Amino acid sequence: MGKDIAGDTLLELLSRGLDNHPAIVSSDGVVVTYSSLRKQVGMLACQLRSMGIQQSDRVGIVQPNGVESIISFLAVTIAGTAAPLNPAYKSDEFEFYLDDTNAKGLITSDDVGADARNLIGNDILDIRVSSTSEGLVKFTNENIDDYAQHDIAPDEDDIALVLHTSGTTSRPKRVPLRHRNLIVSVRNIVETYSLTSTDVSLCIMPLFHVHGLVASTLATLYSGGTIVVPPSFSPMGFWQLVKEHDVTWFSAVPTMFQSVLSRTRGKTVAGETKLRFIRSCSAALSPITLKEMEDVSGVPVVEAYGMTEAAHQMASNLLPPGQRVPGSVGQGTGVKIAIMDEEDHLQPTGTIGEVVISGANVIDGYESNEEANASSFVGQWFRTGDRGVLNEEGVLTLQGRLKELINRSGEKISPIEIDEVLLSHECVSEAVAFGVPHSVHGEEPVAAVVLKNDISERELINFCKEKIATFKVPRKIHIVESIPRTATGKIQRRIVAEVITGKSSQ
Repeated sequence: MGKDIAGDTLLELLSRGLDNHPAIVSSDGVVVTYSSLRKQVGMLACQLRSMGIQQSDRVGIVQPNGVESIISFLAVTIAGTAAPLNPAYKSDEFEFYLDDTNAKGLITSDDVGADARNLIGNDILDIRVSSTSEGLVKFTNENIDDYAQHDIAPDEDDIALVLHTSGTTSRPKRVPLRHRNLIVSVRNIVETYSLTSTDVSLCIMPLFHVHGLVASTLATLYSGGTIVVPPSFSPMGFWQLVKEHDVTWFSAVPTMFQSVLSRTRGKTVAGETKLRFIRSCSAALSPITLKEMEDVSGVPVVEAYGMTEAAHQMASNLLPPGQRVPGSVGQGTGVKIAIMDEEDHLQPTGTIGEVVISGANVIDGYESNEEANASSFVGQWFRTGDRGVLNEEGVLTLQGRLKELINRSGEKISPIEIDEVLLSHECVSEAVAFGVPHSVHGEEPVAAVVLKNDISERELINFCKEKIATFKVPRKIHIVESIPRTATGKIQRRIVAEVITGKSSQ
């Protein structure tokens, strides 16, 4: 795989592709070569530095998938710290994340990110981005041409990316991913799937998530390959896109597979594409969906296991002739995996317990959150919050969650966040959110509330829609006389789910 990358940064990652080889291709045919990518990232990083952005400064990015978002992200990671945000967030969410990261700049475009822009004052730089039909990305701020050349060279210990992960007992936690965390994870992914410069990745995962950023994008650039990036995922014309761009692999969540399959029932593209494998990650994939996807595509589907705190990938099944164990997430990929009990003792093979991990891709700790760090880190081990079991060959099978996070199509939702929104309504005295099984999304958020004044379920749902992103809004709100409690008076979401819906949330 070339030289040791222990000291590498994302700047050095950009040097791996051949000058004239396509690095990024938009779905409408705009091509950015590696030579152009390097020049553009360097120029934009210098512009950011001339605006006053320093290495430790956070810059929010509110952009749809595309050439602009990828190049902007890379430039920010070189000059400062990127903090990409979901464009679907509501104003209250943008306000929280911009404040929580202490953002010094915000990158939007004229047609995206208006809600976020409306929140910024003089202390946050308003940076607009646009691109030409030739794929040249530029910041359109006044006096942007008046910038100096800067010798910018981030260190491996510098934070390149800040994301948030949902908590069960608190607001979202800041996850600081250093250049070295990202590069190690990227290398692990490239080695797992033998990615080379001949590979073409179709990036359909959003670029405000670690999945799309690390697996689909950075790993492809590290391999010197090509990223095809449509503005969003659409099952309509999906296989045509794969064919037109000679896509060799893509990574997605199970709901995307189900959407694609719903459009291709009774048909097959086997032998009609350049695909060599498909990767599934972020949520459990049913055996039926896996088989149907393999039948339609004619290539193996490999299941992987990732999380934000590990800069994405932790384990994966292998490509043929390597081992694939249906229902498992495979072996650790450059990551140590073990099972631990509640008393912090490592458990023998075959014992179900909490999955713990250790590796150079794992964060050193949450940012400014001693409580979370104390509960999540045990020596070299990071507690994932997932239940699982290892067999004698080190293959990991997940057995559900310990944490009460709601996993909707790979989106991790904190029930506490939903609780807080509902409790902010003057008619609600108690609120408990929880996940319930869903045939397509895996889980859906629902809630139970006790009222102090009359209000309808629909009115409460509409209230939530004003405060939080659509994927977090409860699909059902049960209005009850009281919230079920344990014998000691505690509220356990699993118990509430079972009592109110008659179904387990696990």
